[in-house]
Amino acid sequence: MLLALDTATTTASLAVYDLTTDQLLGEWTWQAHRRQTQDLLTTARTLLAQLQRTPQDLTALAVTTGPGSFTGVRIAISVAKGMGVGAPAPLRVIGVPTLAVTAAPWLIPAGASDPPALVCAYIQAGRGRYNWLFFEPGDLLRRPEAEEHGFGRIDEFMDALAAAPLAQTDRPLWLVGESTAELLAATAALPRVTALDDVSGLRRAGQLARVAALHLARGEADDLAMLQPLYLRKPG
Repeated sequence: MLLALDTATTTASLAVYDLTTDQLLGEWTWQAHRRQTQDLLTTARTLLAQLQRTPQDLTALAVTTGPGSFTGVRIAISVAKGMGVGAPAPLRVIGVPTLAVTAAPWLIPAGASDPPALVCAYIQAGRGRYNWLFFEPGDLLRRPEAEEHGFGRIDEFMDALAAAPLAQTDRPLWLVGESTAELLAATAALPRVTALDDVSGLRRAGQLARVAALHLARGEADDLAMLQPLYLRKPG
């Protein structure tokens, strides 16, 4: 059984996933604001109890590694490391970049679109800035590095969208993430760009668990002791 933890932004999410049956057993997603540290373990215990499971049933963990808030990204990773130390048997672990989780539920539908859609996942990075990353439909198991991400203000983000590989085609671009009024206004005039609403684009730990399960099924796992946050800029 796998526990997925995501505290990369103010949206916190937990999920429990049965690796044997490939079934999402339960998921809680909420606006934690600055209470991730206080809420995460309490919520995880409550979710496990609701499912009539215990921490001893866990065999694997999944966490979002960033980008995200400096503190938020570290919370889930620190909790995972603490659980790994206290576990009665070694836990397998997978770290998945935040925007890969954001894009994940849209990649199969993007491939079924005619022509296939390009997906751009993004998060707010504070002070009017954004992080973004483009995904092709076949990128479900892609774990991008820090240098692959875009980072900048709204005008730089719009320039990146305008330069996306859509020229001379009618290929659509789906924009997925936690939107702002500024972003919706800026993208309204861009041809072939569809900004998904906040509920549809909400990043969820159930998707993190699904992607992690696919990695584990391929024999891929990370070294829990070596797992580190993925930061695009130095904190401060």
